[in-house]
Amino acid sequence: MVVDRQFADPGLAALYDVLHPGDQRGDFAFYLPLVLSSSSVLDVGCGTGELLRRARAAGHAGRLCGLDPAEAMLDQARTRPDIEWVHGDLGSVAWDREFELVVMTGHAFQVLVEDHEIQASLSTIRAALTEGGRFAFETRNPLDRAWERWAPDHAVEVIGPGGLQLRMAHEVETPIEEDLVSFTTTFTSPAWDRPRQSHSTLRFLHADSVASFVAGAGLVIEEQFGDWDRQPLTSASPEIITIATRG
Repeated sequence: MVVDRQFADPGLAALYDVLHPGDQRGDFAFYLPLVLSSSSVLDVGCGTGELLRRARAAGHAGRLCGLDPAEAMLDQARTRPDIEWVHGDLGSVAWDREFELVVMTGHAFQVLVEDHEIQASLSTIRAALTEGGRFAFETRNPLDRAWERWAPDHAVEVIGPGGLQLRMAHEVETPIEEDLVSFTTTFTSPAWDRPRQSHSTLRFLHADSVASFVAGAGLVIEEQFGDWDRQPLTSASPEIITIATRG
């Protein structure tokens, strides 16, 4: 898995939670109760570790483990030393029935763009789950066409540490290639001498394709939702949120 420069850049990694505050993230509100109800949890693509740090602060006394390929993001996570932080991706680990719950938040599942990446990752996740363990993740519903809203005129502006003014803007490359969307994210601040940019490619799978990959890995879909308030999945839903169990 190639690490996006946004996450490899220590300066940008330090600003990630400012740009994506946990108390405003619907996915954290959804996943945190699942984490708190599981004695052992693996967060794949944990980033700065905010979800697991919140779980520990809320009283989780069991095993919490975060896995991420970006060392700069893990440097932020390691401010909480009572959680396991592992540098790597699903291709570099081999856990065997160690976790009651595995999660992938922040649409991390969409960085798996090749079929073989998805298949190998799901196989590793299944192996990491205990008997009856659950895998919870989400991917954006392509029918919602979220990428059409990723444009400079929808930029996010925030005030960071020390009063730093920061602007984040996306620009999608066209044409869209089948179910792959590539885009550039530009970060600017009056305090910097030049902008910082990162390039990303995400895969937008339809619900039937998600189900096929999940089943092919020996996982059984238990529940699916269309948004963080647990509304049913429909063609108009912005998300495809899946909870699957080890079959």
